[in-house]
Amino acid sequence: MRGLRVGLLGLGVVGAGTWEVLTRNAEEIARRAGRRIEVAAIAVRDVAKARRLVGDGVLVTSDGMEVVRHPAIDVVVELIGGDTVARAWVMEAIRRGKHVVTANKALLAIHGNTIFSAAREHAVMVAFEAAVAGGIPIVKAIREGLAANHIQWVAGIINGTTNFVLSEMRARGLSFDDALAQAQQLGYAEANPTFDVEGVDAAHKLTLLASLAFGIPVQFDKVHIEGVSKLAQEDIAHAERLGYRIKLLGIARRRPDGFELRVHPTLIPADRLLANVEGAMNAVLVSGDMVGPTLYYGQGAGALPTASAVVADLVDVARLDSADPDHRVPYLAFQPDALDDTPVLPMAEIVSSYYLRLRVEDRPGVLADLSRILSAAGISIGSMFQTPHGDSDADIIFLSHDAREGAVDGAIDRIQALPFVKSGVTRLRVEHLL
Repeated sequence: MRGLRVGLLGLGVVGAGTWEVLTRNAEEIARRAGRRIEVAAIAVRDVAKARRLVGDGVLVTSDGMEVVRHPAIDVVVELIGGDTVARAWVMEAIRRGKHVVTANKALLAIHGNTIFSAAREHAVMVAFEAAVAGGIPIVKAIREGLAANHIQWVAGIINGTTNFVLSEMRARGLSFDDALAQAQQLGYAEANPTFDVEGVDAAHKLTLLASLAFGIPVQFDKVHIEGVSKLAQEDIAHAERLGYRIKLLGIARRRPDGFELRVHPTLIPADRLLANVEGAMNAVLVSGDMVGPTLYYGQGAGALPTASAVVADLVDVARLDSADPDHRVPYLAFQPDALDDTPVLPMAEIVSSYYLRLRVEDRPGVLADLSRILSAAGISIGSMFQTPHGDSDADIIFLSHDAREGAVDGAIDRIQALPFVKSGVTRLRVEHLL
């Protein structure tokens, strides 16, 4: 059988890693795939640099469309990122009947419904294991390994930059700014880390995980997103005192009346497995009704871990590209005509426990007034402590039992209007992940 001929768009960190994996493990990959997988063409900005890496046996061009339209290419591997040029190249590849492998979570989170629809029309595969959690095979695990389950929820540490920052803040007592500078120095964070620290990268990935878990269309615009840039060192310390650790989680949960899709800093009990994922590592916890909670842990980024996922997708394409399209695994795990149109819930309707911190005048009656407001909103307090701040103020920290977010919003508004409250209320959600 002739080899599978690959057109590679991009030869950056992941692209170069993909070339290395395909070259170094060529024989092992061929044994698994049943045929050789060969890079036949590469599109890259620096042609001379690419030529030095790959030698003379491969077409190297600066024109991505030349690769996409090349008649000898069977599958296009898109590794340039973004959702403009990449979208044009992916859609052209699909129109020409070429399979697509991509690591581009933003592209699929924003345009996935259109891309998957076009791929069905043209009977080609779109594979994206590398788009979520790097080298962790979470897409295949949810889409195939857990296919017998009614998945109840997914919770993941799916951004290594923010996990490194939070780990450094907890372990070394650093401020957010100092921990981020350390991440940048070590290469864990970009010069412009906005997408990472503000939760957008994690939200792209959560969008795909939720679609795979629940059989819903990709709906990035429905994800609630909060990052970690405003997280204070004192909240890290208070959480530790209470027996929790703070992680940036992507959470997708099935409720009777809809789905929760949210990314935000979250307190997790310190004895939970997710709470102990440190540094730049990723982990995803998936709970199914038959199997219970299952944990997937590993490197969520980097050249070779991500390239491992890219090549795994290429092996799937090599095995299945001649199969009847109707008998391939569906892109989003569920048959296209069986996708669920149950709505995504607004944040006011989600249910969680809460950590609340506020600064107040340290005088009699303050706790009684705060307790009355919380009680009137139906919010039950699980624990509370107070720490002095200067001579006349104090910080009060509450942990609530489960409450509806809309009720908490209303209580916070009333609390912040009280004359003795000296600061805005810091609100973090608490998840026990049982």
